[in-house]
Amino acid sequence: MSVTSIPDQVKFRLWGKAGGRCQYEGCNKPLWIDGLTKAEFNIAYLAHIIADKPDGPRGHPVLSEKLKTDISNIMLMCDEHHRRIDKVDVAGHSVERLQKMKVTHEKRIELLTSIQEEMKSHIILYGANIGEHHSQVNWEKAANAMVPIFYPAENRAIELSLKNSSFHDNNKDYWLIERQHLKNQFLQYIKPRLASGEVNHFSIFGLAPIPLLIKLGYLLSDIPKADVYQLHREPPDWKWQSHPDHSQYKIAEPDSRHANVAINMSLSATVDPSRISEVLKEPHSVWTMSVDIPNNDFLKSQSQLCQFRTCFRELLDRIKAEHGERSTLHIFPAIPVSIAVEIGRVWMPKADLPMMIYDQNRNLGGFVPAFRIPNLVEEKGLSSPF
Repeated sequence: MSVTSIPDQVKFRLWGKAGGRCQYEGCNKPLWIDGLTKAEFNIAYLAHIIADKPDGPRGHPVLSEKLKTDISNIMLMCDEHHRRIDKVDVAGHSVERLQKMKVTHEKRIELLTSIQEEMKSHIILYGANIGEHHSQVNWEKAANAMVPIFYPAENRAIELSLKNSSFHDNNKDYWLIERQHLKNQFLQYIKPRLASGEVNHFSIFGLAPIPLLIKLGYLLSDIPKADVYQLHREPPDWKWQSHPDHSQYKIAEPDSRHANVAINMSLSATVDPSRISEVLKEPHSVWTMSVDIPNNDFLKSQSQLCQFRTCFRELLDRIKAEHGERSTLHIFPAIPVSIAVEIGRVWMPKADLPMMIYDQNRNLGGFVPAFRIPNLVEEKGLSSPF
């Protein structure tokens, strides 16, 4: 334990650099409040990396005296981790390891506290059951993915999910119940905030069946400023990654033009055209959007998502011009979750053709219709399966 009186100036600077939190890796415990009683008082310890005496933990015959009041040699810690590094496991806590902990923590605090007010964003979380799997999206992972571009405007998210739902996407009323719940949540928690002007930006995290994510994007539209995030498989998080800017989305046009138009979206997997023909019995045209190697984790960067928006917007305009305003778009998607949200945001109610969204469901034998956008019957307050 320290025998040196640390000058107040050093203590104050250290508190600022540490953000008032324990600097032991993975701890981050606030050191101004009792976690149980919530009483506020100083519970911090000042821990030396190189002990302030040669025979102390990690002591040194010269550096102990030289660095005993140097802020670079002192860490802010909770009681538990102070005892751990100085008594319980001294051998496991080398000078190098503790120095790395201190530098990493202080860089993170500096980054977070340098973010300006206009970089606040409200987190939207939306999850729904996918097959037999329950969606899990949470505020902590979302907040980590945003930094340093944005930081959370509130310490909780705007939750749109139907909690503890027993319905799955092969149940008869699944699509009707889930989309009605999503619309109700949107009207209750998001629309009033947009109307009041209190929200400048949304960060959207969705993990649900593709048709519902398209519906979420449709409800939001592209009017409010928003960033949509993607859950990656490798590494398994939501943070956008570095990736070449050019993804080269490919558009293959049909040989003939019919009023029924399908868009084969082969991005996260390849959709065989025969699967579309099994559903659309009458004559139809199929436009195909794809990438070089469709796979579950091809979408890595925000620039790729931005390129998708541009390409899909151009495709919608081209289809309308070539097939006429009486056509209906049949969307057969094998796409990442963020692209699903952007489809709904890009689609323009007054300009674009109506969309029938299909869902791939093995339990039901392949692609099945989920619902239509816009649903004119539903918008008039009536119920409709589509």
